[in-house]
Amino acid sequence: MPRTIIIGDIHGCYAELMELLQQVELKDEDFLLSLGDIVDRGNKSLEVYRFFKNRPNSKVLMGNHERKHLNGQLNYAQEIVKVQFGAEYPVFLDWLKTLEYAHETAEAIIVHAAFEPNTRLSEQKDEVLCGSTSGERCLAQKLPTESHWQEHYRGEKPIIYGHHVVGDSPKIVNNTYGIDTGACHGGYLTALELPGFVIHQVKVKTDHWVVEQNKWQLPVLQAKNWQEMDFGSIQKLLTKLEYLQNPEVKAFLTNVQKWLDLHEIMLQHLLDKLYVFSTVLTNTHQENFNAVASQYFFKTFLFKAKGNKLTIEDLQKSLDTPLKRQELAKAIDLEESDIAAKIDTLFDVLNLKL
Repeated sequence: MPRTIIIGDIHGCYAELMELLQQVELKDEDFLLSLGDIVDRGNKSLEVYRFFKNRPNSKVLMGNHERKHLNGQLNYAQEIVKVQFGAEYPVFLDWLKTLEYAHETAEAIIVHAAFEPNTRLSEQKDEVLCGSTSGERCLAQKLPTESHWQEHYRGEKPIIYGHHVVGDSPKIVNNTYGIDTGACHGGYLTALELPGFVIHQVKVKTDHWVVEQNKWQLPVLQAKNWQEMDFGSIQKLLTKLEYLQNPEVKAFLTNVQKWLDLHEIMLQHLLDKLYVFSTVLTNTHQENFNAVASQYFFKTFLFKAKGNKLTIEDLQKSLDTPLKRQELAKAIDLEESDIAAKIDTLFDVLNLKL
């Protein structure tokens, strides 16, 4: 008789997933169901994704981590996965769009995170089912203070869920089964077999998340689009990451700060060059200045310079990303200057991605 094998939060623990499936003696006719959060934190998210995508008779539900990727809300764990997936990441995002938020069998209802008590499955909110921040807020507003939805569930059909680590063993309360047993943190990866509600587990020997956080610090930083980040965000990020102790990472962040400092120095060079540029146009074209100046994308600066009103503050406000400053430097032939050359050299040293 074909079974349904429900897997708790995998979080990239591919080797442990394979061990668990070997333990349950998974057969081709068995339906394999992940209740979500197959990626992030663990060491092999790409392999887990490929396995589920390519295995027939399988299904993955939308977890809050999948939803973060889909909505572009990338924290560090998601940034690591984006780097790991590389060119395959856009395909992964397209695949995420196909995921459902719940699955129902004859024996149980399966969701990633939560279920609003006294509400039919068809009326459940996606954000509640997947455990997004907004969903958790919504659910909290409908429950007594400091209580959990499982305490108020009175449905006859069991609900199987994950999302919150419940300890080393599944948590069974009021006909609900919590099976996130902290795999990526060195806990257990748990499966629930239907029919019969048979529990299977494997112990994870490594706290993958601790290892991955350190391992991917530099690649994630190098992959950031520093050129198009505004200077305020870059400075805020550098301040936030001051606690990092990895020597390579510290050296990288120090060079990013030097890169920022050079961009600030370049502002005065841009200001001077714009005044010269405006003066040349004025002398060359005289009464046709407005028409000629309007052909340039930095025409506002030229008009202000002509009226002797252009300031450093004007440039800081408008040229709020490294790329904008470098594009202007190129347009007014400042790119060959010593300061621009230093910026380009340091950019190469950082091995940043354009």
